[in-house]
Amino acid sequence: MKAKQIRQQFFDFFQSKEHKIVSSAPIVNHGDPSLLFINAGMNPFKDFFLGNKVAKDSRIADTQKCLRVSGKHNDLEEVGVDSYHHTMFEMLGNWSFGDYFKIEAIAWAWELLTSVYGIDQDRLYVTIFEGDQADGLAADAEAVEEWSKWIGKARILPFGKKDNFWEMGDTGPCGPCSEIHIDLRSQEDRVATPAKDLINQDHPLVVEIWNLVFIQYDRKANGSLSPLPAKHIDTGMGFERLCMALQGKQSNYDTDLFTPYLAFLEEHTGITYSGSYDQDAKADMAMRVVADHVRAVCFTVADGVLPSNTGAGYVIRRILRRAVRYYYSFLNTKQPLLHLLVPLVAESFRDIFPEIGQQEAFISKVVLEEEKSFLHTLAAGLKRLDQLNPTNNVIDGAQAFELYDTFGFPIDLTRLIAQEKGWQIDQQGFEQALSQQRNRSKADAQKEVGDWVEITPKTEFDFVGYDQLMIQDAHIVKYRTIRIKNKDQYQLVLDRSPFYAEGGGQIGDTGNILIDDEVIEVLDTVKENDLFIHIVDKLPKQVEGKVRAQVAADRRAAIENNHSATHLLHAALRSVLGSHVSQKGSLVSDKHLRFDFSHFQKLTPQELSNIEQIVNKKIRANIDMQEARSIPLVEAEQAGAMMLFGEKYGEKVRMITFDPDFSRELCGGCHVAATGNIGFFKVVGESAIAAGVRRIEALTGQAAEQYISDQLAELSSIKKLLKSPTSPAAQVSSLQQECKQLQKALEKSQQEQVGGMKDGLKQKFEEVDGINVLISKIEGADSKALKQLGYQLEKEVGNAFIVFGSQSSGKAQLMVIISEALTKSRQLHAGNIVKSLAKEIKGGGGGQPFFATAGGKDATGLDRALAQAKDHLTSM
Repeated sequence: MKAKQIRQQFFDFFQSKEHKIVSSAPIVNHGDPSLLFINAGMNPFKDFFLGNKVAKDSRIADTQKCLRVSGKHNDLEEVGVDSYHHTMFEMLGNWSFGDYFKIEAIAWAWELLTSVYGIDQDRLYVTIFEGDQADGLAADAEAVEEWSKWIGKARILPFGKKDNFWEMGDTGPCGPCSEIHIDLRSQEDRVATPAKDLINQDHPLVVEIWNLVFIQYDRKANGSLSPLPAKHIDTGMGFERLCMALQGKQSNYDTDLFTPYLAFLEEHTGITYSGSYDQDAKADMAMRVVADHVRAVCFTVADGVLPSNTGAGYVIRRILRRAVRYYYSFLNTKQPLLHLLVPLVAESFRDIFPEIGQQEAFISKVVLEEEKSFLHTLAAGLKRLDQLNPTNNVIDGAQAFELYDTFGFPIDLTRLIAQEKGWQIDQQGFEQALSQQRNRSKADAQKEVGDWVEITPKTEFDFVGYDQLMIQDAHIVKYRTIRIKNKDQYQLVLDRSPFYAEGGGQIGDTGNILIDDEVIEVLDTVKENDLFIHIVDKLPKQVEGKVRAQVAADRRAAIENNHSATHLLHAALRSVLGSHVSQKGSLVSDKHLRFDFSHFQKLTPQELSNIEQIVNKKIRANIDMQEARSIPLVEAEQAGAMMLFGEKYGEKVRMITFDPDFSRELCGGCHVAATGNIGFFKVVGESAIAAGVRRIEALTGQAAEQYISDQLAELSSIKKLLKSPTSPAAQVSSLQQECKQLQKALEKSQQEQVGGMKDGLKQKFEEVDGINVLISKIEGADSKALKQLGYQLEKEVGNAFIVFGSQSSGKAQLMVIISEALTKSRQLHAGNIVKSLAKEIKGGGGGQPFFATAGGKDATGLDRALAQAKDHLTSM
């Protein structure tokens, strides 16, 4: 049975059980600050479990794209090593929000696996929660009773809290779970060792395929448990493992979910995939890594995350670089490879996740540029490794960490190359440096979150900020304390609020709330899932009663100007550059706007001018904003509304239009009533932020006017200095040309001066142990001329060891040049020598074995440094 059929049978089965089939949420977790990525099927439904929202449909089923590479659920280093761990995977699930519970969940799971999919019942085992004394919980007798209707009690196995009690996090909804395991071993192996002895023992062929979670408790911040008012079902079945079982394979990578990638890699590299899991089978491991990682990268880029050095982007960069490192090291591939697999990913998921195919060219470009960049980094890291001169053939832990931290060089790659050179790595020193960095990061991010204190039970919350900036009759529903770096902050939730919570690129509102004449400043408004949270610096003395909530009106107006301007800008970009332009990110604040979009080359001055003119023309036209606040998604699609990749839209959406023939987008943000309110639009920056992604920064209204005023004032000052009121640009160009000519003349003079020293310096060479040595202090020479002089002397004298010292403006410079033959026959290394000498001038430096430089701030140490230079010859 093909994977597509397996997935569809799951949907058909639960549809027959009155479940609504819903689409996957984006793999990037936009609404929950506690998670970078969706790592479990339940993540998109947290608000229903937390009681923040009421589910419209009490029964649903889906396949959720997930990623486990960071935090508590981190499978990255297992991927490729074994047959069943993955970064990106699909989680099939069925859900009940206060509807059915254990009886139906267990019966339907058994029916689907055995009757629909036809799995041999004798190969299935289930686990149940055995209880926990510390939590005061008894064994899950109800689950045992229900399972006993379908499976023999000998195959119902009790396990503890670690394996069979599911928790969302340190706090929140939780409950016992029951896992279904399958034994995929041969009959001979099954007879030799009972499967019940291998459950939860990480056996590659005795694996969990489905987890049924019975959510019935709420974990408090103090660790205690309290029953939830409604019980829920949350199940998750790993799609890749299910396919392995149903297709009769012994590895996920042997299913049709992965074989197309492996076949391509075989053809492209000329290396046969044998399917071995031996530690020495590096080529097989590399192929699995590449096949897995390209899926993860494609899904995350499609959902709006680009490789970067921070947050979710850093995680994606790590995944991509791990794949590059494996094919570079073990598949003998030194050219970009991953981007060639993007079309295969697009085709594989075209029916269920069409967003990959819709952005195939863009994803390929992003991946290609990132591959090229890291391959260059690998080359730089290899060069740095060549410059090392390890003591006793052991690379210092700090140096290994520098390669990891500065060059992005994975420690296992450093170890591999070191082994080829007969070196070892100070692993303990590396781990210590890595631990210190992690501890610094943990200290920076330390945060303690208290329990919600509920004032008024409520599950529906109203945002009224589209129409009102001040309301008189709000109430505090709940509050909690957050401690960040030993400082308390407070978070309030109101039943009605005019404060917009940060989202969709728009920053959160500020303002104040008034309770019994006490004014509390609202520092920010953020969204946690769909809950609007007001951040304040102190807790109201009275948390009950009416609340007056007031948004800072001027700040909101400036935000609205910038948000509406981004819509006009988006439309103008598509008009000028083409329909391939799509939004890849934005920031809308009261100070400025930032808009990221897909485009593969720098915008020309004329293109930027055209874009500005279009936007300002629409502003002058004073176009009314048309809002369709809650319309069916299908209707918005038919109306031609722009939709963003990486967003999950509900059945009802909000559509914002500024002229139906120009700008129409789905948007939940705040906007001007008419474009004339924006006043004026001015682009102040255009740059590249990633492969295939450009960024425009712009100002509107008073900020744009002030920018123009400042620029004109600056131009006026330049005109006065140049004494050229009509053509300052021509005057500056003339001065630049004159400066270049003077610089060339100066360099020529210095080269002639240094060249005149050459004959005299040749006479100063002395022989030390068969080496021609010159150590000299040179006055009045720049580094370029000094390097040229040194190379000429080395070439003419040969077998040379040359050290120069010079100074300029109180700063010192050292230069070491060694004949290449000596670097090998006498083990001399210019980089190491200059690094040692640089201590005398309070500086640092380095370089290659035959040439290196160093700079320092203490010119008085030059003579000491030069005096020590000869010691490096006598210590050979």
